[in-house]
Amino acid sequence: MRNHRSVVELRRRDFTAHRTGRMILGTLISALLVGTATAEPGEPALPGNHPLTQSQAGSLLISELRCAVCHSGVERGSLPEKTAPDLTEAGARISPDYLRRFLASPSSAHPGTTMPDVLTSQPKAERDRIAEALTHFLIAQSKSVFPTEATEPIDRRQGKALFHSVGCVACHGPKDALADAPQKPTRNDEDDDDDPAPKKKSVKPMAVPLGHVAAKYSAKSLGEFLFQPLRVRNSGRMPDMKLTPAESLAIAGYLIGETRLPGKALVPEAPLVAKGKLYFQELNCAACHSLLGTAPAPLVVSLRTADLTRGCLSKTSTRSPRFDLDGAQVQAIQASLREQPAADSDRVVAAKTMTAFHCIACHIRDDFGGVHETHNPFFATSEQKLGDDGRIPPPLTLVGAKLQPAWMKKVLFDGESVRHYMATRMPQYGNSNLQHLPSVFARLDVLKSREMKIPNPESRSEGEREREKLLRAAGRELLGDKGLNCIACHNFNGKVAQVNQGIDLLTTSQRLQPGWFNSYLRNPGAFRPRTIMPTGWPNGVAAYNTILDGNTDMQIEAIWYYLSLGTSAADPSGVRSVSTKLLVEGHAKTFRGRSRVAGFRGIAVGFPEKLNYAFNAETGTLSAIWLDDFIGVNWSGQGSGDFNPASEPLTLAQDVSFVQLADENAPWPLLPVMTKDARSNPNPLYPKNLGYQFRGYFLGESLIPTFMYRSGTIEIEDRSVAAGSDEQRQLERVLTFESPMPQAVWFRALTGDISQQSERVYQIGRLRLTLPTAKTKLRPLPNDPKRSELLLRLQIPQGKSSLELLYEPLKK
Repeated sequence: MRNHRSVVELRRRDFTAHRTGRMILGTLISALLVGTATAEPGEPALPGNHPLTQSQAGSLLISELRCAVCHSGVERGSLPEKTAPDLTEAGARISPDYLRRFLASPSSAHPGTTMPDVLTSQPKAERDRIAEALTHFLIAQSKSVFPTEATEPIDRRQGKALFHSVGCVACHGPKDALADAPQKPTRNDEDDDDDPAPKKKSVKPMAVPLGHVAAKYSAKSLGEFLFQPLRVRNSGRMPDMKLTPAESLAIAGYLIGETRLPGKALVPEAPLVAKGKLYFQELNCAACHSLLGTAPAPLVVSLRTADLTRGCLSKTSTRSPRFDLDGAQVQAIQASLREQPAADSDRVVAAKTMTAFHCIACHIRDDFGGVHETHNPFFATSEQKLGDDGRIPPPLTLVGAKLQPAWMKKVLFDGESVRHYMATRMPQYGNSNLQHLPSVFARLDVLKSREMKIPNPESRSEGEREREKLLRAAGRELLGDKGLNCIACHNFNGKVAQVNQGIDLLTTSQRLQPGWFNSYLRNPGAFRPRTIMPTGWPNGVAAYNTILDGNTDMQIEAIWYYLSLGTSAADPSGVRSVSTKLLVEGHAKTFRGRSRVAGFRGIAVGFPEKLNYAFNAETGTLSAIWLDDFIGVNWSGQGSGDFNPASEPLTLAQDVSFVQLADENAPWPLLPVMTKDARSNPNPLYPKNLGYQFRGYFLGESLIPTFMYRSGTIEIEDRSVAAGSDEQRQLERVLTFESPMPQAVWFRALTGDISQQSERVYQIGRLRLTLPTAKTKLRPLPNDPKRSELLLRLQIPQGKSSLELLYEPLKK
């Protein structure tokens, strides 16, 4: 938002000052070995938009590859160690045929695995013989046999939908082509934040491969694993996605497909079982995998004195286990081992943890992490009008100052969730794996905020009791439809909101720390740049000056206190309202919803002067004007209110309004049209491809909204106010531009049967438009020569400038 530095900007850290990071737990099992695109500032040895230096990335690899279980000279890290999968029931989980091939050549059977090839020195026949014996030994450890088919029906269609919605895509990527992705919801604020710094280099998306699973598992065994993955892999690299047994089986069935594994179970042969046990001991498998009756071998040469060009890091060694590492990964490991050991700072611990558990695939913290653009369409919501707030997991910047300690633990360890509308689920990694994280965040994240003076209703002071009554009433009024109308977009005490079914307001004091809440309400966009939530206190000034005399501090204190009352708080005005007609009284009213006159992201604005207009936030266009009553609302939509003008509107085109055309004869790019026969949007990124990005809005004097959006590099603020007299109402629209350089842009003012009344006045039907002095072009529409479009060529100077338009809806 204008005049605000984002919290991310205020918290940038120079991670290069921490190049002495040491070994801690690694990333998801395959994740470290897949995808080596350069990330800025991340080291290319690891995929994703992480903040780690080369040596820090190397220490993650050292831990992930478990170098310390064989070598001395490697210090234990500051975080819980990654462990290998539990093999006690491997025979009931893994296909015998796959197990043979994997043991003989791990990276051939499962590209990207961190399992080293311990048979690299053996000829193929000997490798196969040892793998066969190990297979018999491992299967003999299992009490159950490998199930080749599921006994219950499998809904593969549901599995496909779940895989592409609950969060699997964040780590594994989409299984089907991106063309099959759900249509990406239009953001209320497109890709970039307000930071003018150069864009970061592109980062390849995380894509841990799953091509091996159809050969490794049956649908039943994979379903059982997905239902309780921490039982097999307790270090949490594959987290628990809170799936039901039916959901787990559905996803498993989708991943396995119609593949039928050999139906005959392998019966372990005693001689081979005995040989397999000897090989298990001899190859030191027990160093990583614990099995009853086996013990790891003593540690070998210290990595501090070892030749780092040989052994496990060499592509040609025939004596050491061979890991499938690329050059960047080898260099990162070498860089880490060459540095003197040092304890990780809290900042590095947090960054390593988020990289290790792949939190960065969904969450932003400071300048790193975030959903990759190719995965973005698969993050879905049932509340489309919440924009990115409704579908993208929240930022973790300042999360230690945001969440109450008890609530953070509920989220991390109990799977607590308040975003019922978000399809992506918060994974569960296991208590022991993240038990350090809440205290680390608490030490790192300190937010300076105004102290709130919360009243004590039990106070013996009459003045304090009176103040309590005052704040309670003010908080209730501010939240209701006679105030900020928070209850339009937030559920309240289990009662469904009329517009958007956002987070229930009565969870606020349980979840949030008061200082963060205070700062967030003053400027939501600084904490989440793409939020649709407006501020009721732009630049610290209260929009409602009749409540608590417009005292910003007291108003925010009142809201916090009122919400802290919990279920004892009386319902604000409007919670139980069933009216389908919204009225405008005393000040401007803004309503968000779908509309035939403003599209999927419509915003209606009404003035007490009985003048109203609609704005299409998807394209940045003033799309309708009407007189008299405001809007009628249909609450029967998908949890939201669809609006339409309460009287006959004068409609305008809903295409993007600002475009940089090649020349004055270039056609205007039109909004894609969907029909009953063609339901999918042929160009879902139409506004973005033309440089348009909606950046939210804020409420100013008399609660009049100012819309903020961008056309290319031009920042635009769009504010309209009611003017004129009862005989002739007018809408004065002021567009304020801020450009980094002089440039030209075209503005389409009108389309249809346009008549020119004078040099600067044009009319279409009952709408008259007065333009400033500017170069205009009135030209016929390509697909309808009888109708025309009015274009303005604007010469935007460097810095700030403005354009004033006057719309006059004429009475019949």
